[in-house]
Amino acid sequence: MTAFDPFAGDTPRWFAIPAHRPFLEDLAAGVLDWLGDNPPEALSDATILLPNRRAARAFGAALATQAADRPVLLPQVRPLGDLEEDEPPFSPGELGLDLPPAIASLTRRFEMARMIVEQFAPGLAPLRALELADGLGAFLDSCHIEEVADPGMVASFGGEDFAEHWQASAEFLGLAVEAWPKRLEAMGLVDASWRRTKLLRLLAERWAGSPPQGPVIAAGSTGTVKAAADVLKAVASAPQGCVVLPGLDADLDETAWGAIEEQHPQSALKRLLERAGVARAAVRPWFRRPVDPGVEARGLARQRLIHEALRPAEATADWREEIRGLRGRAAEAGQSADPIALGLQGLSVVTTRTEEEAAATIALMMRESLEMPGRTCALVTPDLALGRRVAARLERWGVVADSSSGTGLGQMPVGVLVDLCVRWMADPLAPQTALALIKHELTTLPEATSDAVVELEKVAFRGPRTRDWTRVEARLTQAGAPRRNGQPPSDWTLGRLAQATALAGRLQALSGTATAPFAPRAPLDAAARSLTTLIEALAGADVWAGSDGEAAAAMLSQLIEGGASLGEVSPGEFAELVAGLVRDTTVRTGGATHPSLRILGAIEARLVRADRMILAGLEEGVWPRGAPVDPFLSRPMRKALDLPPPERRVGQTAQDFVQGACAPEAILIHTERRGGQPAVRSRWLWRLEMLTRGAGVDLDRPTEMQATARALDAPGFGQGGLAKRPAPKPPVARRPRTLPVTGVERWVRDPYAVYARYVLNLRPMDRPGQSAEALLRGQAIHKAVERLTLAWPDVLPEDCEDQIVHLLHEELRHHGFEDAAMAREGPLARNAARWLTAFETRRRAQGIEIRVEEEVALTFDADAGPFTVTAKADRIELSSTGAAILDFKTGAAPSAKQVKSGFAPQLTLTGAILAEAGLSDTGPVEPEDLTYVRVVGRKVAGEAKTLAQGTEAADLSMAALAGLKARVRRFDLETTPYLSWVAPQFMGNFGGNYDHLARVWEWHVAGAEEPDS
Repeated sequence: MTAFDPFAGDTPRWFAIPAHRPFLEDLAAGVLDWLGDNPPEALSDATILLPNRRAARAFGAALATQAADRPVLLPQVRPLGDLEEDEPPFSPGELGLDLPPAIASLTRRFEMARMIVEQFAPGLAPLRALELADGLGAFLDSCHIEEVADPGMVASFGGEDFAEHWQASAEFLGLAVEAWPKRLEAMGLVDASWRRTKLLRLLAERWAGSPPQGPVIAAGSTGTVKAAADVLKAVASAPQGCVVLPGLDADLDETAWGAIEEQHPQSALKRLLERAGVARAAVRPWFRRPVDPGVEARGLARQRLIHEALRPAEATADWREEIRGLRGRAAEAGQSADPIALGLQGLSVVTTRTEEEAAATIALMMRESLEMPGRTCALVTPDLALGRRVAARLERWGVVADSSSGTGLGQMPVGVLVDLCVRWMADPLAPQTALALIKHELTTLPEATSDAVVELEKVAFRGPRTRDWTRVEARLTQAGAPRRNGQPPSDWTLGRLAQATALAGRLQALSGTATAPFAPRAPLDAAARSLTTLIEALAGADVWAGSDGEAAAAMLSQLIEGGASLGEVSPGEFAELVAGLVRDTTVRTGGATHPSLRILGAIEARLVRADRMILAGLEEGVWPRGAPVDPFLSRPMRKALDLPPPERRVGQTAQDFVQGACAPEAILIHTERRGGQPAVRSRWLWRLEMLTRGAGVDLDRPTEMQATARALDAPGFGQGGLAKRPAPKPPVARRPRTLPVTGVERWVRDPYAVYARYVLNLRPMDRPGQSAEALLRGQAIHKAVERLTLAWPDVLPEDCEDQIVHLLHEELRHHGFEDAAMAREGPLARNAARWLTAFETRRRAQGIEIRVEEEVALTFDADAGPFTVTAKADRIELSSTGAAILDFKTGAAPSAKQVKSGFAPQLTLTGAILAEAGLSDTGPVEPEDLTYVRVVGRKVAGEAKTLAQGTEAADLSMAALAGLKARVRRFDLETTPYLSWVAPQFMGNFGGNYDHLARVWEWHVAGAEEPDS
């Protein structure tokens, strides 16, 4: 006789392990105490049924731990949710268990989509067909799991009981549930969900009629599947069988137990006991390992606290009454400690500001656990993205945690390559995609040398995107043309350009081959073959090696096989389809992981216990997730079919939360903002906080980990705080001795930008494929006006307005404006042309000589040597008395106050250069007109804003020159620094290019430093 005998007495053999106890450890200890002292074969003959494979593996480890140095033969441990007919408890080849194999999930999607297209919706786009197939598959899975006797009855739903669109859904489902089994039968396959449920039903029927004679234990399952519940019932009736339930609340009063609804954590256990005909009071405690009495007391108090907080709303009284009841029952039991305080020992709630801060804090907590020898830590969260963030943070210390979710194919090299290739097929000239493709670590194109990639990016793919490969070639050719001074590029540059041209040609050839099947649509299997060919052309046939390569190859193979007759797709639809498949594919890498750290989903964490349990993602919509929306069935329709309500899933996840929150050390993580939006605390946290607040206890407990995690990533971590305002003082010999008037204007407002541009020689680069924004629009209008003036310098053509419209359209397209942008720019160009025609007519009537884009320069002596200021005016109009200086703008022009105060010296310095040095073929010319010409094409199509005329124009010009000379003298002193943002109120378009180098945000915004005037 052993110390623990589950068959003692006549009561039902239903047991429970409380939520605060480690389930698998107690289960293993009880099994050993029951069977361990018998002959060794007694334990090996036992069968243990657990919910899933992870629990089965963990039970083996727990059994070995509990056995210590005692040798044992392991029992037959099987996952109840993944039984096979050729393994125990089934005998190989047993009559009645020769079931067809299950259809692969991806093949099922494609076959179901093909059926929908062929029989129900001819011509439906494959992408939409796959969406319908997903919904139909979910409906059939629900029917299989719930063992709906006649799913076809859905076709009879109609009349006034249901809305018209629900009737259409019911009609479609009624036809589909007849057609799909026939297609499966023709293929010799069955649905995986039907097969699993059938195996469970066969096992339940077999054991009900012929119970197993050996020891059999079903543990950890809540019987959410009816067939599984009947298996548990059969196990409990076997001569040596018993059922062990997880986390049954034996202390909940009968009123509250009767009020339990679908979203309550005990709802699944209640349904199971009712189906088995077992009263809750008849469920006995399972064997309990001896533990420290203080630990057991804290566990009981925690369990009671959590259960009281989550009791059914209908049975919840005033929280103060609940607290008095808890304290009263503790006093009756002779407990001196406050049950609320006792239950909160080891439980804490940590509120973080963002998801990234949550990941950093969790990673630090897990890393801290490694400093405690022998301790384990588990992160439990249904948020896969948060789990990936934490895993990435742990790699900071070279730690790889055991993750149950695997790695998404889209996060691995081959998956990224597949996604880039399919997006490139949809848009071969997308600069970001093309650059990412040729820079990918797996790309092995011989033409993709580092020099070729750099030059192609710089010349062809930065700036406004091109619309065809001819334009790419033209950009490369133009880069190799002689400069304005007639000097050709160096041989080194020409060699790099030649390599870039070869690479561009190779990409053009590949794009033509990859997009050849699309004209403009292609059969899905042909598109998949083209994608496979492209991947191998870029990366070689070895790309399919490795776990991610094998997963990608399997995905594409099924795509080719299953999509053969699904229909045709456009490149964009194909890219969207493959991107979704890559995103949904998970790769089990099986790499080296740390044995003490685990990252688990809520389902995978069932029955698993660690010394420190971190429960994260406790926000509404994450944990718990909202009730799923059925695209085909309304709630009354689901009820008529005897399908469970959507809220049932919330109750199942609530049970997982309770199991984790009852651990001796449990940390509940809540994030205030998700995706930049405010997040709502999980309902379970709210109820727990209401209870503890009524007891005068604050559940939120800030931890030093948060502050440490923030400090780790703070910009000034380890450097003494925020950066100070830069004030570089380069040697005078390195300071610029030549500046254009636009550079002088920048010098006045932001000297640091001049230092970065002319001393450090740093030039801003265009973004790849940047949109044609205001700057490019201004350049296009400038060029159009220049071409008009050069073509008709004296007399305008009769169709001047049409000519200007034509020039504007040409230049806008040349500067990268796409068709969508041109639809907006067309009317604006017509308005601008009308205004420019009138403007040009008035100016030409004055008998002027027009010079466009002519460079002028003035050199004067300074303390450190001669200084030259240059200008390239948009237009200079010469008359018999002087010169008018015009600057064309599409944005806001500087005000007269800015010009007169010296913050906008572009026109005035140009006037000074003309007054002192003149043009290349004239002597000094008196500036008599300083005008900004603004061309926008909107309601006010344009305006000419004259800042000064006559002697005022000349006086302002000379004043600007005097100001420049004074500035040069000041900066010829080595003690004068190039400060950042001297005049921030006048920065306008002059800020941005070098602000990140000056770290403006740190010293000016975060540091709240006021710049010097």
